[in-house]
Amino acid sequence: MSPSARRTGRPRSAEADRAILGATRAALVELGWAKLTLGDVAARAGVAKTTLYRRWASKCELVVDAIAAVLDEHLEATDRGSLYADVEAVVIRLGALLERPETGTALMAVIAEAMHDKALRCRVRSAIVDRQKRLVTVGRERARLRGELPREEDPEESARNADLIFDTVAGAVLHRLVISAEPVDRRWARDFTDLLLYGLTGADSGGAAAGPAPEGAQKPAGSV
Repeated sequence: MSPSARRTGRPRSAEADRAILGATRAALVELGWAKLTLGDVAARAGVAKTTLYRRWASKCELVVDAIAAVLDEHLEATDRGSLYADVEAVVIRLGALLERPETGTALMAVIAEAMHDKALRCRVRSAIVDRQKRLVTVGRERARLRGELPREEDPEESARNADLIFDTVAGAVLHRLVISAEPVDRRWARDFTDLLLYGLTGADSGGAAAGPAPEGAQKPAGSV
């Protein structure tokens, strides 16, 4: 038998994966975390339960990957021409995604479970948080190339700043939607972007009143 004819196992189907992850989000919205089972997801996706068990060891892993897939697909570090516009666009897009029941409800359920499950917290971090930090990394590097941000020579300091920026943006958007129960609309996104880039006592960007931030706007020294 030729090497090309040998198989180590049935290859994963991208189409089946998409169907399973979509069915997971739909089932979670309809049934809630407690009633969600892998059997129900399999039935909705039109696959055998063994297909799910080969891919995911638990319901927790499956739900985390279902959320991660949506964020990977729809959150992009699009170049809007300025750091201000890039940040504002990500805030608005993240808010829109989390307002969708199949995303927001799923994420809240996972966060609630993760409070009592260290392994689940680690998976949320690796599958969602660490992967979405690419938005910060790409956005900051693009801003540096435009001359909007200084280059950071210390990799550890750069990584800490990336963590802080990500936590600030994601935390503010989640709090706005879940705790305050208010929309992440364009006005709020502009006010938040002003605060993030210019601080409480920084220079007035004029972003909220004048539309998109001025091209090449510089952040005040000492801000993150």
